[in-house]
Amino acid sequence: MYRITSAFLVALGLAISLSQMASAADLPRKPAYQAPIFAPTPVYNWTGFYVGGNLGGAWGNLEVSDVTNGGTISPDASGFTGGGQIGYDYQIDRWVIGIRNLINGTNISKNLTYTSPNFSGTINSHVNWFDTLTARGGYLVQPNLLLYVQGGAAWTKWDVTFNNNGSQVGGISGSKTGWTAGGGVEWMFVPHWSAFLEYNYMGFGTYSNAVNTCIGATCATFSGKADIQDVLVGVNYKF
Repeated sequence: MYRITSAFLVALGLAISLSQMASAADLPRKPAYQAPIFAPTPVYNWTGFYVGGNLGGAWGNLEVSDVTNGGTISPDASGFTGGGQIGYDYQIDRWVIGIRNLINGTNISKNLTYTSPNFSGTINSHVNWFDTLTARGGYLVQPNLLLYVQGGAAWTKWDVTFNNNGSQVGGISGSKTGWTAGGGVEWMFVPHWSAFLEYNYMGFGTYSNAVNTCIGATCATFSGKADIQDVLVGVNYKF
């Protein structure tokens, strides 16, 4: 009898143990720990060549002087401008230095009537294009945000014609060399791509090729002094 009871108790204990093991197997398992995944921080490198395009507004101030009679007329005008640029930048810690060439066409034009003892008619001016070659230097206030200033040489083709009764009686034409200075901000919104906003002033001094305008036997001499200002927005792709 004692042996039967002992065998029964052992069997009962074994059954309870197996039942507990089966219940534990049915419980949900605790998920394995996974480290959080972070997106890699973008790397902004300003060193390299770049190309891009731009557009904006431009203002031309042309001061035409009547050398013969002492009068002055200023056919100021504004218009649109657009073109392209190519350059190279080099980054030193938070400083960026570089060189850029930008060339733009414009639709700046103005027609004014002028009357003097020696000339009576219209003075028509038109800015065909301007070109700037500048060095620039800037500081990175953020790894992808550059504040800069620039300056250098500038060229333009600005035609001025003097007309009487629909016929041209004189003109000042050809390219003119001057200087430029300006500044702006450039934002690299993703690696390799950036957008910029800038202002520039271009001065071209007095046209040395003063022009004589003659209506019959009556002649007058004119000279011109010009400058251009622009505000540009643009994009660059850096290689």
